Amino acid sequence: YAIIAAIQDRYDAAAIAILIAAIFDWLDGKIARFTNTTSQFGVEFDSLSDLVAFGVAPGLLAFEWSLKPFGRFGWLAVFLYIICGALRLARFNTQRDNLESRHFKGLPIPGAAIFVATLVLFIDSLGGLAENKYTIIICTIYLLSFLMVSTIDYLSFKELQLFKQRPFNVLVATILLFIVVAYKPALMLFFFSAMYVISGPAIMLYHLTQRYARAADPLIDSSADKEKKTSKE
Repeated sequence: YAIIAAIQDRYDAAAIAILIAAIFDWLDGKIARFTNTTSQFGVEFDSLSDLVAFGVAPGLLAFEWSLKPFGRFGWLAVFLYIICGALRLARFNTQRDNLESRHFKGLPIPGAAIFVATLVLFIDSLGGLAENKYTIIICTIYLLSFLMVSTIDYLSFKELQLFKQRPFNVLVATILLFIVVAYKPALMLFFFSAMYVISGPAIMLYHLTQRYARAADPLIDSSADKEKKTSKE
């Protein structure tokens, strides 16, 4: 549906369809694990669905929405986005049993697709961009392609238990979150998706600066070791 809507220049409808697909993609894994009905067929079919819903559909949406004026560079950006998404899914399937559950290696393809969809909704809510500013969009597509095939760690949220009983304050916070999103959905959804895309490089830079600081000042390592020992005691 998102592909057809994008071809018909109904960009908001296409973006919303991609977001709905992301919700179902998140739910199907949770339900499969909760009901203990996971299978190898489901894993492979899920990857094929992800490639269409979060690779082809957002790529075509971005091209029809803003990349057409770039000609060859536009469709090359879309081609690279889809290929990197396919490589990201293939790498995930081959390393599924070796990866820790709390992190993904590289930006997940649903995360990239959600960012494209929320970007479309956000910019359209502002009245659109001038044609001379579409360079931002093509650079964004190339950046998302790089992040998908990178080895940067991203939170997976796999350990988030959907059906587990939660404290009352968590329920209140969830309700407040929904209220905030409902107030300005285009803005808030784009904000949250952008924060997730940025979180990977930001955490990586933080760890690198900490590592360089420890290498430059050995006292930091010794004080950190003392803190670990005292916490264990």
